Amino acid sequence: MLQFINDLPEHVVGIHAIGEVTKDDIENVLAPKIDDLVKRQGEINYLLVLETEVQNFTAGALFDDIKVGVKNFTKWNKIAVVSDQKSVEWFSDIFRFFIPGKSKGFPLNQLDEAVKWISEQ
Repeated sequence: MLQFINDLPEHVVGIHAIGEVTKDDIENVLAPKIDDLVKRQGEINYLLVLETEVQNFTAGALFDDIKVGVKNFTKWNKIAVVSDQKSVEWFSDIFRFFIPGKSKGFPLNQLDEAVKWISEQ
């Protein structure tokens, strides 16, 4: 399930992933929020708090997540991924070499630092 993270600056979309994440979550929660941010800001600052295993993303969710990323490829400004899964944090750090914006991984106990980093303009 994807939930919005409130109390973030308006130039940041924050999503909290818990349990199973489905195609409907991507289509009805993530994609509209990203589309709205692009219309308002022209760029994407994205905070993902991942408190579920990547294996809990259905195939449809993974495919639609990739579609959202590719559709907005040139719009990514900053991505912060917060997770205690070392492979996810590592991948987030490496991802910065493949997107035009900045990407950084944080462990869950550094959520405040991730919010600060993603909020900086």
